[in-house]
Amino acid sequence: MTIHAPVPDFAAARAAMVDTQLRPEGVSYGPAVEAMGAVPRETFVAEDARPIAYTDRCVPIGHGRTMSGPDLLGKLLTELAPVAGERALVIGCGTGYACAVLVRMGVAVTGLESSAELAAAARGHGFDVVEGPLEDGWKKGAPYDLILIDGAVEDIPPAIIAQLTDRGRLGASLLDRGIGRVVVGRRAGEGFGLHTIADASAAPLPGFAKPRAFTF
Repeated sequence: MTIHAPVPDFAAARAAMVDTQLRPEGVSYGPAVEAMGAVPRETFVAEDARPIAYTDRCVPIGHGRTMSGPDLLGKLLTELAPVAGERALVIGCGTGYACAVLVRMGVAVTGLESSAELAAAARGHGFDVVEGPLEDGWKKGAPYDLILIDGAVEDIPPAIIAQLTDRGRLGASLLDRGIGRVVVGRRAGEGFGLHTIADASAAPLPGFAKPRAFTF
């Protein structure tokens, strides 16, 4: 006799994610809450990881990469406050979950991936995805109202900041001595300032390591 495991109730899992992970962590921006409560997160992770798609930790998406926990994206979107009609670049878009949430919010999105396999997976969901080094951003599509770096980085290259519009916003998880901190910045003319929102863990993205100082 073959025993089949029950199919998870993903709709209930999404609702629980909103109530137990997003709202308690201060994710209060209505369009972000609605979008994250509607987009089927489970379809963007590796098939064997779907039962844990709504847990509060990084989830494998294949090819050595993971999707960040829901609270990280929710906090970033609450601070960035995307508005329908804006243009966004998602750096390290993976299989496209953050792209899907932003599209649901009415944002025109370009995803950037360094992995051909993940880029193909994101395109399979219908998103505009380009391939190239993540640390370079995507100058051809600039300027952007929003840039979301979907993973942890040690540094935010000036080349990426330069791709923002004046008053454009950028959000990321910035690694500070091994601790991930949710940061958001806004460009003002030639200036750019970051402020820290909260601590949050995310898997590092390739290409953003700071040069190591030479020591004897």
